[in-house]
Amino acid sequence: MFRPLSIFIGTRYTRAKRRNRFVSFISMTSMIGLALGVLAMIVVLSVMNGFQREMSSRILGMVPHATIVGVKPIDDWQPVAAAAMKNPEVTAAVPFTEMEGMLSYKGAMQPIQISGVDPAQEGKVSIVAQHIVQGRLDALKPGEFGVVIGEITARRFRLNVGDKITLIVPEVSTAPGGITPRMQRLNVVGVFKVGAELDGSMGLIHVADAATMQHWQPNQVQSVRLAVKDLYAAPKVSSDIASGLGADFKADDWTHTQGSLFSAMKMEKTMIGLLLLMIVAVAAFNIIATLIMVVNDKGADIAILRTIGATPRQIMAIFMVQGTVIGIVGTIIGGVLGVIAALNVSELVGWVERVTGQHIFSSDVYFVSNLPSELQGGDVLLICSAGFILSFLATVYPAWRAAKIEPAHALRYS
Repeated sequence: MFRPLSIFIGTRYTRAKRRNRFVSFISMTSMIGLALGVLAMIVVLSVMNGFQREMSSRILGMVPHATIVGVKPIDDWQPVAAAAMKNPEVTAAVPFTEMEGMLSYKGAMQPIQISGVDPAQEGKVSIVAQHIVQGRLDALKPGEFGVVIGEITARRFRLNVGDKITLIVPEVSTAPGGITPRMQRLNVVGVFKVGAELDGSMGLIHVADAATMQHWQPNQVQSVRLAVKDLYAAPKVSSDIASGLGADFKADDWTHTQGSLFSAMKMEKTMIGLLLLMIVAVAAFNIIATLIMVVNDKGADIAILRTIGATPRQIMAIFMVQGTVIGIVGTIIGGVLGVIAALNVSELVGWVERVTGQHIFSSDVYFVSNLPSELQGGDVLLICSAGFILSFLATVYPAWRAAKIEPAHALRYS
């Protein structure tokens, strides 16, 4: 089978057992370092993808994807919901009212964001019903002023189902201060735990009770909450719907309340990826040292090849082939091991916990009790491509240096 001279000799140098064992050791070290760098990048980015997925599913499963807010209380929310459902991106539309206030219990206080919901329809837009640990969501009845609170809030105040707690809501008035507090006694009818900060900052009451506390009619709501197929399309979808409904409505979406959190997570992933890429770069550029040593070791061989007619370009290609083979093998090994590790990292952590008897991710401390991992093909392709490119670039200078060797000078001092 025909093979170009540069490929034949370059691959032969890679396979051959060199006289200089130190050069072989450095070459193997470069390959192993590159493999470990690629493996580390794939595993770490997969774990970060897993955490981002968990955060997205839990936090964005609780807060509204988007809302169509009325400039004044909405008397009949069904037509608004029907208009929203005409958009193919919208999967559900339910009544929603939101308030901010303070919870007070035996002298202790904490801020709280209260969501007025319809328990019968909340499952269409929220995951809260799946994370109730005490009581029931459907225990929210109009006129009974029940409340479902988060597990952190319940633990902070030592509350259980059946206890009573006071909600303090600011109310605009004609008093000199302009705002007076309005107090409402609430009955704890449920506790939810989604394993995020919302467990300590969010509560749910019936939408009719929220209207009563705002001095509205029982059927009036503040907004219509939407669930959309593509979270990142929520701003445009809600804006289009609000524009179609007229000037009495405006749009809001999750990017206004939670956007900074997910932007920070995205930036963190990018920065960690760049730092890990430096490890891959260091391993790749070790190939430079390896090839320089090989060039010095093969000076006489280069001179002979030049004497029998090999061109400088062919000499350069020989060493570029050799370095590229080292990089490709290291990257492929690291990529395969990285994919295997990323797919099994949760089981590996669980095995370590069982063997050591120590919980690395305790549910009492972290919002997840295991190490989530989500392998994305795009990340693997990007990481392996970076390894290939860096390995190739590392071969250019040593190969150029080999091509510049003069045959007479090399044979004279060999």
